[in-house]
Amino acid sequence: MADGAGLSRGIVNFHFTSKENLLSETIKFLQDEYTANWQAMVEKAAPDTASQLRAMVTADLDRKICTHRKLAAWFALITEARSKPAYHEMAWERDAKYRTTLAAICAKAKQEGGYAFDPQSTADAIYAMQEGLWLRMMLFGRGYKREAALKVAFDTLRTIFPRHFADGGPPSTLQAEDS
Repeated sequence: MADGAGLSRGIVNFHFTSKENLLSETIKFLQDEYTANWQAMVEKAAPDTASQLRAMVTADLDRKICTHRKLAAWFALITEARSKPAYHEMAWERDAKYRTTLAAICAKAKQEGGYAFDPQSTADAIYAMQEGLWLRMMLFGRGYKREAALKVAFDTLRTIFPRHFADGGPPSTLQAEDS
């Protein structure tokens, strides 16, 4: 990790005192950055449900968050979390905030669109798709472009929420129908 950060191992060992402290701080940094990014994107998005869904999936593929190095770090930390309860708890805390917000938006979409899906299962499926896209981007590097991942994400949103997303176009709103 020191080499990747461009620092000497001595300075890293001095500052963090142990591998556990280094990993813990890395998780916190990545978690804070990730959470701040998706929350900001959702906050900036229009208040309609389609725009909120688009913001959630776009945030996961944002250039600030979705880099080869950060994806590799996340997957390494998740692997390490299996044997370290404290890391596991930190990783799930990040996931819980995202999944809770995504499930709430899916519930709103269900109500607006009259869909028959379970909002939590739908949110879990979108979340799993996002992780799968991250894994594909990490494994294939430059061979799998962010644009391809975004296309998959948006095609999936159009399939799940056809009343919220026009074919090939920007999100549509249901406000006229709700009035």
